[in-house]
Amino acid sequence: MIRFIPAALAAVLISASACAQSKSFKLGQWVEIENSILKELNRSYVDSLPLDRMMRSGIDAMLENLDPYTMYIPEEENEDLQMMLSKTYGGIGAIIYKQVDSNVVINEPYYGSPAYKNGLVCGDEIISIDGKPTKGLAAAESSDRMKGKPGTTVNFKVKKLRSGDTVDVAIVRERIHIPDVEYVGMLDDTTGYIKQTGFTENVSDDIRSGYFKLKEQGMKKLILDLRGNGGGLMNEAINIVSLFVPKGSLVVTAKGNTPASVTEYRTSSEPVDTLIPLVVMVDSGSASSSEIVSGAIQDLDRGTIMGQRTYGKGLVQSIRPITYNGQLKVTTAKYYTPSGRCVQAIDYSHRNEDGSVGHIPDSLTHEFKTAHGRTVRDGGGITPDVMIESPSYSRLVYSLVLSGVIDNFVLKYVREHDSILPVDEFHLSEKDFEEFIEFAKTQEFDYRSSAKTLFDQMKKEIEKDGLTEPMKAELDALEKALDMDKERFIRLKREEIRPFIEEEIAVRYWYQEAGVKIALRYDDQLKKAMASPLITVN
Repeated sequence: MIRFIPAALAAVLISASACAQSKSFKLGQWVEIENSILKELNRSYVDSLPLDRMMRSGIDAMLENLDPYTMYIPEEENEDLQMMLSKTYGGIGAIIYKQVDSNVVINEPYYGSPAYKNGLVCGDEIISIDGKPTKGLAAAESSDRMKGKPGTTVNFKVKKLRSGDTVDVAIVRERIHIPDVEYVGMLDDTTGYIKQTGFTENVSDDIRSGYFKLKEQGMKKLILDLRGNGGGLMNEAINIVSLFVPKGSLVVTAKGNTPASVTEYRTSSEPVDTLIPLVVMVDSGSASSSEIVSGAIQDLDRGTIMGQRTYGKGLVQSIRPITYNGQLKVTTAKYYTPSGRCVQAIDYSHRNEDGSVGHIPDSLTHEFKTAHGRTVRDGGGITPDVMIESPSYSRLVYSLVLSGVIDNFVLKYVREHDSILPVDEFHLSEKDFEEFIEFAKTQEFDYRSSAKTLFDQMKKEIEKDGLTEPMKAELDALEKALDMDKERFIRLKREEIRPFIEEEIAVRYWYQEAGVKIALRYDDQLKKAMASPLITVN
């Protein structure tokens, strides 16, 4: 028997070597083929080759065949990468609004930013940037000219909203950080609330600070809101979980393409509170690091997950430097929750319209057990312990937002009102809403209902089938019933539209936190979460 061990080992080594050679041979073969094609095109093609465009398209198409998250980032886009990783950039700290053939308008300065400190307010018009008129610039180019290395100066010619005067304003750019913690506050006498929108550097420190702030205000229960949070840095997710579970707890396991690449990530610091009742709110926009947090809290039976099933992104990306100062964001592992579930959707084709994981039958999923023996399943995303229906909005609301009708009305409102009531007292009056209706009637946007858009599509198909004449009476009657003018439809959806206008107005006068306060006022899903019983385990 001993004689056969070396032979068996040799067979394994030969097989592994052959596999590696085969893999390397295939790679070399295709590199040669690509080079050969490019050389022949360069020699024979009738026109000069757009090499930059060809190669970028080829690289992007190649990576898209792997997964939606592996991507090439050339040197000139490194600033965008840093913005994605840390939500920081060099600039003046303001959101701008730009229409064709108009000046840049300050839409929303960030509180405490260089724009704020230099007196720029919503409605101020930027006539020129460093002497370059903005009227002929695209919005993206205007934004790029405003950004730059912190410490450098950018010069503006500004038409002030209130006085109408044209003044010169020199602003020293700073490193602008867009915080991931949008809001920390008490919802009632005992319920603390933290709204977290991302997982960039040091967000766990902000969550820790928010916790202590709320404890001082009498918090007895905490709601961590991760709805719409698309994720970010995995270590920040681990650090957040570590605030609420014992030191040494398993949070997530990453598994790459070899047994040696399996890594367990455990909490390494002492928690701040392992007993406070904890609710984590999620929805179909909660992805990646949001799923690490919610999955760990659920599997460790540390809190109650409420809302809708999460997105289903269980892949880990790493940033690898490549030639010519480029970067490759490459998927290097899948991650697994403490119970062993992979959050990644079974495949990329079973997706909803928003990209989140679609319906997966139980027959294709597997059961796992939480720390206290509750059953949870894999198959894509984290299924909440308490399902709460997400709000739905009419097509009209989306159209009013995306077409800029609400933004333009808010700019008009700001020009006509020097101030508003404090945010807790501010409500859009009936007179204000009537003014919005009159304004919207003058704007061009697609105000058809979802039913009307489906009818219009159906009508085209009926025409293709040659059935228009035989069905004319029925079609005319249905079209008449579905037709609705702008004013009537806006009045019908008044209660849907009002919160969006209130939120945008509040932000312009009282900055970002005010917008969250207005949104909380109308957040029925959050109100249901507050009223829902928590999961208790023995």
